[in-house]
Amino acid sequence: MALLMIAQEITPVETVDGPLRVSPTYLNRELSWIEFNRRVFSEALDQRNPLLERVKFMAIFASNFDEFFMIRVSGIMQQISAGVQKQSPDGLTPTEQLKAIRKTLLPLIEQERELLFTDLLPRLTEQGIRLLDMADLNAQQRAWADDYFRRQIFPVLTPLAFDSSRPFPFISNLSLNLAVMIQDPQKGELFARVKVPEVLPRLIALPAELSNPDPHALTRRNHCFVWIEQLIAANLEMLFPGMDVVISSPFRITRNADMEIEEDEADDLLSSIEQGVRQRRFGEVVRLTVDTAMPERISNLLLTNLKIGPKELYAVRGPLGLADLMELTKLDRPDLKDPPHMPTLPVVLRGGGDMFDTIRQGDVLLHHPYHSFSPVIDFIQSAADDPQVLAIKQTLYRVGSNSPIVKALMHAREQGKQVTAVVELKARFDEENNIIWAKALERAGVHVVYGLLGLKVHAKLALVVRKEQDGIRCYAHLGTGNYNAGTARVYTDLGMFTCRPDLTADVVDLFNFLTAYSRQATYRSLLIAPVTLRQRLMGLVRAEIRRQQEHGDGRIIFKMNAFVDHQFIDLLYEASQAGVQIDLIVRGMCSLRPGVPGLSEHIRVRSIIGPFLEHSRIYYFANGGNPVLYLGSADMMERNLDRRVEELYPLEDPALLAYVRDMLLANYLSDNVRAHILQPDGSYVRIEPGDGPRLDSQVPSRMIPEA
Repeated sequence: MALLMIAQEITPVETVDGPLRVSPTYLNRELSWIEFNRRVFSEALDQRNPLLERVKFMAIFASNFDEFFMIRVSGIMQQISAGVQKQSPDGLTPTEQLKAIRKTLLPLIEQERELLFTDLLPRLTEQGIRLLDMADLNAQQRAWADDYFRRQIFPVLTPLAFDSSRPFPFISNLSLNLAVMIQDPQKGELFARVKVPEVLPRLIALPAELSNPDPHALTRRNHCFVWIEQLIAANLEMLFPGMDVVISSPFRITRNADMEIEEDEADDLLSSIEQGVRQRRFGEVVRLTVDTAMPERISNLLLTNLKIGPKELYAVRGPLGLADLMELTKLDRPDLKDPPHMPTLPVVLRGGGDMFDTIRQGDVLLHHPYHSFSPVIDFIQSAADDPQVLAIKQTLYRVGSNSPIVKALMHAREQGKQVTAVVELKARFDEENNIIWAKALERAGVHVVYGLLGLKVHAKLALVVRKEQDGIRCYAHLGTGNYNAGTARVYTDLGMFTCRPDLTADVVDLFNFLTAYSRQATYRSLLIAPVTLRQRLMGLVRAEIRRQQEHGDGRIIFKMNAFVDHQFIDLLYEASQAGVQIDLIVRGMCSLRPGVPGLSEHIRVRSIIGPFLEHSRIYYFANGGNPVLYLGSADMMERNLDRRVEELYPLEDPALLAYVRDMLLANYLSDNVRAHILQPDGSYVRIEPGDGPRLDSQVPSRMIPEA
């Protein structure tokens, strides 16, 4: 069936910067990402959430935009600098995208500040958590703060002057700084930059005796903080003796942090990545954030010397860098947080028996964070200590600090096992951590492979080779998420233990592809990108189109982090035009326009945002009552399908398949607490439960079956 495209001409939409063309077929991925972060912000707005959870979402919102500018905006600016004005699939040139991003962001940033000053800070004060300005300190508090500055902060500071003999100082990425104008009796007004030390806490906690009226009373303890940049600003005369400080104002810059490694020219990938990490702090400036109180002459001085224009300037009501509000979530105030979640174990693992015996009885599915991550750690640790285990192979993408998985692999090598780790050094913002672990693994004797030329290894796989009475048997863990015990407590992911010969043989073949020379073009059961995954999934969509045409029962449900691959979008438009019923659960970016008559009227898109980050990927096809369901690491993005090593694994056990379809997917599709519905114009509308029952898909009892 040919894809019917309606209203092909690009529609002009008036903006403050002039007309902006809008595609009727696709949503711009950058603007879609901003809408995702708007949904994160909605959790900070939602007064149903505990107060410190709202603060946490505010910090995540700010941190997300830092990364957005470092990666996405910087990429667009590089295109403009290179003279590239090619339209994106939705019809916007890079210049138009930058205009649209700024137009969308400015009111959102103002809304962020309004929430902070009129809602969050007053509510924190009511709860005894006070973020004080220097002017708010009483005499005792001010005396303590000044003494703290002299003892703890002053020795760390290094003011840098800028004049005819000294160049403008380098400003590192995401650093907080003070722009200081001083009056010299001999030279007149001069400029200096003072960097706020990153080694000290952003929020300086006042001692208990200065935060509580009666520190000995058996009541709720209050917490008072002062912003470190304000404490520095109040004591600048110590840095510039004999001079008058005319004004000081905070500023913060964001640099391009997207490393480009020419792998085909890199003799040593490890060294190249190490150099890239070091150079990241020197990337081109893409954003300058200042306080609205900063005088124009100072902001102009910064713009000139940072070599950027006024459209890269964002003036906000201070404080800057609200990602640092995450420090408040460490306070011991359980009354202001979500109740702690205690993960459990699947019924089949609660007996505490031998894990390999259990896996031989049938596939075992884990749903994190509702299920504990400990069985995954136990799987590797048990293999390390089991004298019958010959070899362990594992992919590592983001493992976190103090990783029990990596320690288990090193222990396995100490026990004489053959251990192979495929460490993806190019995992963005985890490069440095992965380099540290890769070197530690190599020192322990583990065979470390640094991924493939031109491909990121994003697949989540672990293989254990065991000698048993009837010969060699392989056991595997296949996942949708990283082998990271920390994120497994807050990311929703699905992992499966199996010893099915078809799956484990595919895993063996895939590791051979990753570690040696192989042009493996077919696999038995796994779908592997960039080899078979795209073609197989598209084939399953076409099968549902045929079912719809022949029997009228075509049905597709996808859950993923992002959906921006235009080949798949076009194919789902074709499926919708054939009448196939399609539900998409997309946490982040989505370039598909749902609900457009004649194009996508049978497609519905929802996003679930809550205390757990929805990270699992599920691909379900009804297949006329003989359902096909895949889980795995791949999102519907061109990079995942064509430029990464990804895996999707089939769920064939009827009970496990029914669990994912009838409990997980059904709860996501009925959620009326966490769900936002994508509209044809690219906006999202949050579902409200109204007078009916609240159906929250992130309540553990709704996501794991009762024992």
